[in-house]
Amino acid sequence: MDIHVRKIQLVQSILNIQDEKIIIGFEKLLKRVREGETINEIFPMSIEELNERIDKSEKDFEDGKFKDIDTLLAKYL
Repeated sequence: MDIHVRKIQLVQSILNIQDEKIIIGFEKLLKRVREGETINEIFPMSIEELNERIDKSEKDFEDGKFKDIDTLLAKYL
């Protein structure tokens, strides 16, 4: 997939967002990138690492160790 198609798909996804908090988050992220803040690179993980993370996440959820989206948005927006 070329960059032009990816940009169109991204814009279409953004246009479908109905939550203003998410839009504000995108604006803040874009501002940080434009100001030259470094963003941690994402490194691929092995299938084993991915499965371990999934297992841990599922256990955390079963144990009630999670936060809902409103709590996270309030913290980071």
